[in-house]
Amino acid sequence: MTHFNRRQFGLLLASGAATLALPTYLRAQAKPKVVVIGGGAGGATAARYIAKDSKGDIDVTLIDASDMFTTCFFSNLYLGGYRDFASITHGYDRLESNYGIRKITDYATAVDRATKTVTLADGSTVPYDRLVVSPGIDLIYDSVEGYSEEAAQIAPHAWKAGPQTQLLKAKLDAVKDGEQIVMVTPPNPFRCPPGPYERASMMAHLLKSRGHANSKIVIIDPKEKFSKQGLFQEGWEKYYPGMIEWYGPDVHGGIKSVDAAAGSVETDFDTFKGVLLNVIPRQKAGVIAAQAGLTNETGFCPIEASTMRSENDDNIFVIGDACIAGAMPKSGFSANSQAKVAAMTIRSELTDSKAFPAKYSNTCWSLIETDDGVKVGAQYAPKDGKIASTSTFISQTGEDAAVRKSTFEESEGWYKGITADMFG
Repeated sequence: MTHFNRRQFGLLLASGAATLALPTYLRAQAKPKVVVIGGGAGGATAARYIAKDSKGDIDVTLIDASDMFTTCFFSNLYLGGYRDFASITHGYDRLESNYGIRKITDYATAVDRATKTVTLADGSTVPYDRLVVSPGIDLIYDSVEGYSEEAAQIAPHAWKAGPQTQLLKAKLDAVKDGEQIVMVTPPNPFRCPPGPYERASMMAHLLKSRGHANSKIVIIDPKEKFSKQGLFQEGWEKYYPGMIEWYGPDVHGGIKSVDAAAGSVETDFDTFKGVLLNVIPRQKAGVIAAQAGLTNETGFCPIEASTMRSENDDNIFVIGDACIAGAMPKSGFSANSQAKVAAMTIRSELTDSKAFPAKYSNTCWSLIETDDGVKVGAQYAPKDGKIASTSTFISQTGEDAAVRKSTFEESEGWYKGITADMFG
């Protein structure tokens, strides 16, 4: 084995011959570095594909504050009693052992774009050549008057999966026959457009299955229409007659305030009370995106449609819920699809390998009742500087039961596939 003292090491660097003369364990330090912030559908996928496709030629670090990840997608099935919590919770061990990814369990508190470093909550820094930012959403609590992070411990949002999901489940399980649930849904854009309405379906399913058909779920919506509206309302009338009431702004006139302790939502039309409030406020990109100067006036991050590169920094890519992705909705499938485009671009730039034209896809599945699944989705490609849909599809009202069952089975297969794609 060759040994170097400090002077010899400095001379080698100065000569420009270091990368040829250094032993393997020192040469490895010169590999390009990619740091990924956020370990969800976007971040975990990006980290895995960069590490896998570069065959070890890129040093990949994944930063997430949790050592386990709970998926928001399929969390409604946990609320409805179709899944247990463990089935929607995943670890990062295979990313580390199978792909050599370094996992840091800590908060990323700052990005210094000038020095290309990420600062962690413990004060240490991690350097990068390329940075992938996939922090998901942050909630704008005060966008609903009276709501706050503290109020969310009484009236859970459960729009960040984990303890909030478990809290909402516990409160749902405590609802008795004849008692009312009140849900406040968010304005566009928000994570998982069909999500609140699938949640109402799963709540109704659970209540009905326990003989609580006299309970009601009241949805107070700031939007005039919502994703898959015809499909959901058809299903509610079929399976849960009288149990789910949806009020748009033309009826309630505007949401004035919520009182978590009193279990009330005040609107211009009336004050609605429930033993359980589920308040989902307006959303924005995860806070680290704003700190890094990647957001615009919308609170989300503009990106280059063909690469997912930030419009504000050539060395940073923003994927998933935090980005402005044109026609693509904010969903786990979208994040996973965007991650592969970003990973391909980064791998191409750092290893001088081939990249292919960007293509994206998304499908959002929803379960209305047992074996009654519906979906909406599209294929996408860059067009005129934005991500545009090239083809679309959606389930139809009045579909045969066998079609709906097949759609649900398809969603189950997708969940198994995407979590394997994320975590190896």
